Amino acid sequence: DDLIERHGRPPLPPYIRRDPDDPRLDDDRRRYQTVFARHAGAVAAPTAGLHFSEEVLADLRRRGVEVAEITLHVSEGTFRPVEVERLDQIHLHAERYGVPAETCRAIAAARRRGGRVVAVGTTVVRALESRAPIEEGVPGPGGEQTRLFIAPGFSFRYVDALLTNFHLPRSSLLMLVAAFAGRERVLAAYRLAVSEGYRFYSYGDAMLVL
Repeated sequence: DDLIERHGRPPLPPYIRRDPDDPRLDDDRRRYQTVFARHAGAVAAPTAGLHFSEEVLADLRRRGVEVAEITLHVSEGTFRPVEVERLDQIHLHAERYGVPAETCRAIAAARRRGGRVVAVGTTVVRALESRAPIEEGVPGPGGEQTRLFIAPGFSFRYVDALLTNFHLPRSSLLMLVAAFAGRERVLAAYRLAVSEGYRFYSYGDAMLVL
């Protein structure tokens, strides 16, 4: 871990170019990390979370939004494109995660008061939807590895809305978004994003699917 911390570089999107001695690399190390990161173990940041600063989180809480955390150890497989044509041939990478009991209680409380569960990022969706329910609409606590593949036709049990970055074609992440929002709606949103010059990849823009 120490060697990686000293000599590694953040996996920036290809449109951001840095020489090894670029002084901006120090800033990249700071920015390519969510403000709520706690545990080492991921090879990349869960990039939807990069849109949140401490100030944004404080403002959300003032507005009555409860913020519940889970642990995500994003793996290198998140960068791999889908290379097969049939969905039943796709075998996704494993990713480790942890869903605390406190977060499950927060979801249960939101259900009781008629609130919604907004997942910040596709990895959050994948982690939550991997859990067995403890009651209708509420995942059970725990942590392990998941290889869950979510594609159109998947029945979501826990997530009501999704904040996510724009993903590349032939990616499992885009398939998850299409499963959640509907293929045609996602294609229309992506066409608009391209025409308006929205950015993709890690430092890119985000979309909120309600």
